[in-house]
Amino acid sequence: MKPSFEVVEPSFGSSFYYSKYVENANNMAHLWHYHPEIEMVFVNGGAGKRQIGSHVSYYTEGDLILIGSNLPHCGFTDTNTGNKNETVIQMKPDFLGSIFLGLQEIKGIQELFDKSKAGIAFGAETMRAVGNRIETMDDQPPFERLLSLLSVLKELEHAKDYKILNADGFSMEMQVQDNDRINMIFNYVKDHFQEQISLQDVAEMASMTVPSFCRYFKKITKKTFTHFVNEYRVVHASKLLAEKQTSIANISYESGFNNFSHFNKLFKEFTGKSASEYRHELKAIMK
Repeated sequence: MKPSFEVVEPSFGSSFYYSKYVENANNMAHLWHYHPEIEMVFVNGGAGKRQIGSHVSYYTEGDLILIGSNLPHCGFTDTNTGNKNETVIQMKPDFLGSIFLGLQEIKGIQELFDKSKAGIAFGAETMRAVGNRIETMDDQPPFERLLSLLSVLKELEHAKDYKILNADGFSMEMQVQDNDRINMIFNYVKDHFQEQISLQDVAEMASMTVPSFCRYFKKITKKTFTHFVNEYRVVHASKLLAEKQTSIANISYESGFNNFSHFNKLFKEFTGKSASEYRHELKAIMK
């Protein structure tokens, strides 16, 4: 039930890993995994579901994410997302060396890395500014590729259109026992959100009483367990609304909601619009 620990080896002749996956070929995308390396993911179009820490959301028109060290994640692309390429860059937090990161010209990058501990999603303006640079790194020799990466990181450092994905204070840098426990819970929700999830059963899995588990989960994720499960279901419903031509009632049941009116209420609460409005707007975007 634990997320897989991914061993990352730098690209040949380089101090960091770089890979461009064509047509949804990243077979790690759907697996819940983590690694000490900071990860940058650029998806050049299309839509999909992303899961980073306790944050779950649906993106449209591509994605640019910076994921901090040991922050578990999965998602991004699958066979339905319609993406052309997904580029992944993974670098150790100190890959530039502590002295270099301390230079006046560079220290903003260290601040960017610190901010990435909760996950950062960048907006369309920043994607347009750096997307081509990220993709053309594929054809560059190691030294030019490093210079391009520094250029991209400086751009991200100064970006204004970004969102911190997890709540203030969220961190997966816990004791090993805690890390294993919370990730076991994330995995359980990922695999069983379409079924009825018993708080009692999940608390027992975590070897806790229900009140202790509720306090623990809220302390770690900054949201209640019920909120997290409902959010997961609503995001899955958002994905289905974009990708499947079936009734909204069917989508609510496929997303784990047994009560259609409850689904409608929660969907509007989480997204600010009804499911039918959401589907209509997505169709306009994706034309």
